[in-house]
Amino acid sequence: MGEFIDKAKGSANDAIGKAKIAVGEKTDKPAMIAKGAAQRAKGQAQKIAGAAKGAFGDKL
Repeated sequence: MGEFIDKAKGSANDAIGKAKIAVGEKTDKPAMIAKGAAQRAKGQAQKIAGAAKGAFGDKL
């Protein structure tokens, strides 16, 4: 995957994770909060990977 694909997927996962956390907090569902936090972490990792690929010219 290229830099922009990683960043886009990362942003999407981050946003979905935030939404899951918000829903979990409103409905008092710890499992949903945990899933949201995991998805946010995945998204942030994807964004970092995209930035690294951009810095190294997709050689990663």
